[in-house]
Amino acid sequence: MSISEEQIYKNIGKNVKKYRNLRGISQEKLSEMLEVNSKFIGHVERFERRVSLKRLIKIAEILEIELKELFEFKL
Repeated sequence: MSISEEQIYKNIGKNVKKYRNLRGISQEKLSEMLEVNSKFIGHVERFERRVSLKRLIKIAEILEIELKELFEFKL
């Protein structure tokens, strides 16, 4: 079973939300830490916006997780 690019980004968004909530960081605070628009993380979590690898690396650093954890999901 193959997975679509859309599904990958949806799962990344779900994982960003999961780890952000585990760390007790608001969407606005994470956006501020990334130096992006305050609504950016909300857009990523709802798959309204794709996020670059560079930003995913920074998100993982801020959330104190390994980058691969943002890509983990079940088919």
